[in-house]
Amino acid sequence: MKEETLVIIEKLTIQGCNEWNEDALIASEAMQIFGVLDGATSLKPFRGPNQETGGYLVSNLVKRELESLDVTELDAFPLHELVLRANARLRREMLESGIDVYNKEELWTAGIALVRIHENYIEYVQAGDCMIAVSYKDGVIRTVSHDQVDHIDAQTMRMWRDGIHQGIKTCAELRKLVEPTILHNKRTMNTLDGYAAISGEPELSEYIEYGRINRMQMTDLLIVSDGLFLPRSLDANEPPRDSGIEGLMRHVQKQNLHNYTDWLLNLEETDPECLKYPRFKKSDDKTGIYIRFE
Repeated sequence: MKEETLVIIEKLTIQGCNEWNEDALIASEAMQIFGVLDGATSLKPFRGPNQETGGYLVSNLVKRELESLDVTELDAFPLHELVLRANARLRREMLESGIDVYNKEELWTAGIALVRIHENYIEYVQAGDCMIAVSYKDGVIRTVSHDQVDHIDAQTMRMWRDGIHQGIKTCAELRKLVEPTILHNKRTMNTLDGYAAISGEPELSEYIEYGRINRMQMTDLLIVSDGLFLPRSLDANEPPRDSGIEGLMRHVQKQNLHNYTDWLLNLEETDPECLKYPRFKKSDDKTGIYIRFE
């Protein structure tokens, strides 16, 4: 592609409140591949040789696989096939680590949103709740990906809000309340009832989403993990913010990605028990890439 068409690349990955940053950032300007990974630790505890969690291991394994590709490989295979190849590599790694790959509770898993930028179009691949949005010269914002986890999270969040209304005051107690539902939802991964995720399961090939969109009139591209999503207030009297990935894009366009993230981190600090802005932990890992075109 023409070098002058890529103007600004703003990128970040920030660890949340847990021990490891289970997100990973993919940014190869030479290959024009950009993306985010959101690892999820297995429900059955596992630690790597340096005490790494499964979520950290999977996101970084897939990152290494994709960033090591050369132009020949990228030109020879569609982007989603390269992601599926990384998924197969993950399965081998888990088997070598003694993971029962037929037990979903043991699997290391990750969501992904990935693009390859060409001169006239963009390839994309997505699984889970990592998201992609673009905007155009006329101001229209287009959501490219679908949040496959939203229908599951909505159910769990209802339970979380019910717990708050019943008088539960700590994030730890609320987490305990919803853990059985989280366990059940994990069993729906890579099935028609659930969501797609990189998990080493061959079934991912049936549920991973991919495609291409042209770059006509395109001005901006945003890729984020769910830790950067706009918070939703429990207070019905609080003025509503722009919602969804479209609202997030507007915030980033106005503030830039780093300033938006600083604002979000400050907001999370005001609500450490996740009572005003219901969420599963005080601060999730946050990874994003914001690209502007001429």
